[in-house]
Amino acid sequence: MPLIIICGLPCSGKTKRANELKKIMETYCPSEISNENEKIVKLLKEPRVVHLLNDDSFGLDRINTFSSINEEKKARSMLMSSVERLLNKDTIVIADAMNYIKGFRYQLYCLAKQLRTPHCIVHAAIPIQQAREWHNNRKEEEKYDPEMFENLITRFEEPDSRNRWDSPLFTLLPNDNIEDFAQNIVDALILRKAPPPNLSTISKKPQETNYLYKLDKITQTITNVVVEAQKNGQFGETKVPNCDKKLNVPSRSITLSELRKLKRQFININKTFTSLSLNKVAELFTDYLNDNLS
Repeated sequence: MPLIIICGLPCSGKTKRANELKKIMETYCPSEISNENEKIVKLLKEPRVVHLLNDDSFGLDRINTFSSINEEKKARSMLMSSVERLLNKDTIVIADAMNYIKGFRYQLYCLAKQLRTPHCIVHAAIPIQQAREWHNNRKEEEKYDPEMFENLITRFEEPDSRNRWDSPLFTLLPNDNIEDFAQNIVDALILRKAPPPNLSTISKKPQETNYLYKLDKITQTITNVVVEAQKNGQFGETKVPNCDKKLNVPSRSITLSELRKLKRQFININKTFTSLSLNKVAELFTDYLNDNLS
């Protein structure tokens, strides 16, 4: 069953939307069902099990979650492991968190693919000034530190439906009625065929003790290919060592920090829950860069 990923600025009404979605996904049934698949028809007509995951689920203080990098990593790790544990063919999981990092949404997308289930993004969109006003109206104990609040706003990477991991995307403004989106969300999640898993999302156990060292070495070699291609003005398809796939080097300027970030994200994804076969790393990292650099 599907994964719903909530994202948005701090104080944008994410938890309100998550609770609304939970209620809808538990009971919503279209007035007309034209699907001929008996299993789908039965699924739409019967109550569904929906798990809502947020800081409260894990006993975390949502304010302290962002007080340090370690606390953030801890919260993301708990969310990821809970999604992996609860998501199956009989349940719907709603990940109610800020999910402001594009790379983390990509990890959740990969997990959904690994489990062969659809996903969607629900963006609780709000003007920054309105988010500030809502934050100022909170009780003192529920407010972020002002510097932390502004930092979270700056770090938010808005979802883009052109990215596979951010699609299908439903953008809800503060005054939007969730009921107006219910049919489209159900269509996207329950009537849509699950994405086929690819090699980068199928779990495999590493067989070598120096797995992470080799993973780092292979990915570094490929990032160096991008750097050299840019330096020499070589754009478009570029050959990658020990790989049949070509790397599409864009004509835009790519910074070292961007490459390091993508490399780090790829390594984290695969050491966390996939552990690729090393002979596929070059091919899959090339795919990953092509997706993220385009």
